[in-house]
Amino acid sequence: MGWTLAFAAVAALFVLISGANDGATLIGLGLRFPRTPGWLAAALLVTVLFAGPYVLGVAVARTFTEGLAGLGSRGGAAVFLAGVVIAVVVVAALTGRGLPTSLTLAVIGGIAGAGLGAGLPVAWAGLGTVLAIGACAPLVGLALGYLLGTASRRVPSSRRMPGLVLAAHLVAYAAQCLAYAVNDGQKMIAVVSVALDVGRDGRERVGPVHVAPGWMAVLVALFLAGALTTLPRVGGRVGRGLVITRPLHVLSAETAATGAVLGSSALGSPVSMTQSVTAGVVGVVASEGSRRVRWQGVLNMGTAWLVTLPSSMALGVLAGLGLRLL
Repeated sequence: MGWTLAFAAVAALFVLISGANDGATLIGLGLRFPRTPGWLAAALLVTVLFAGPYVLGVAVARTFTEGLAGLGSRGGAAVFLAGVVIAVVVVAALTGRGLPTSLTLAVIGGIAGAGLGAGLPVAWAGLGTVLAIGACAPLVGLALGYLLGTASRRVPSSRRMPGLVLAAHLVAYAAQCLAYAVNDGQKMIAVVSVALDVGRDGRERVGPVHVAPGWMAVLVALFLAGALTTLPRVGGRVGRGLVITRPLHVLSAETAATGAVLGSSALGSPVSMTQSVTAGVVGVVASEGSRRVRWQGVLNMGTAWLVTLPSSMALGVLAGLGLRLL
């Protein structure tokens, strides 16, 4: 019973934190666009988050459970739990120091490190591929943001332009939510799926990822609750604490981030939507001159990202070694 409750508590906390970090960032960027109703931005995100895995599958969730370490071995569920806990601790510590970072990157490092420490086989080739794609995605978002920002200045003005841009924003925002649902958001599906398997079967190994409408509805509700608790702080940072944005900036940044994340999804590799959004915004604003970018905010986030992987992996190894001694 204690094992089941531990997994359930970690899964619920993880979804809440994902909402507070990722959900608030996505909704905040949507609300940076004039005349976008808050309820519509939130409704689009949770609707697509619920439906996305049913439409486009759970390939990225399987990467977390199958592509990092041999979690199908005896003790794999405990290693997975330890890696997720380590990720939460690292992200909480960095965020508490004013360095928002990637929860996805922390989960990858935590699971791989815990697997290594516990003596499970680590898929080094797969891990390297995931990290390489994860590093390239923000660069792609940055480049796309710069190109789209440059192109947006050449868009001719007209009386219909505000309405057309608003409609384009809603389409781009929905596509961005879909990109999150089939990529970065699937870390939550992986965690909840493993927790439910442990609670139902008491298994020590990580089994196949599956989705079901009942618990997906609970997941989405917890995610939204987490997002709403931090929206004024986290959402406000996007476009104000990092860079200055305008309507076409927001539209271009959304499109850039969506392109980078969907490309990674096609390869089955998890990447950070928050990183991609940030890179897209920076690229768009940099297209109007580097002085418009608030580089201190970029430097703070970059420092946190560089610290996240080694720290989560090192702590994961210690946790895995502890599991071997139990």
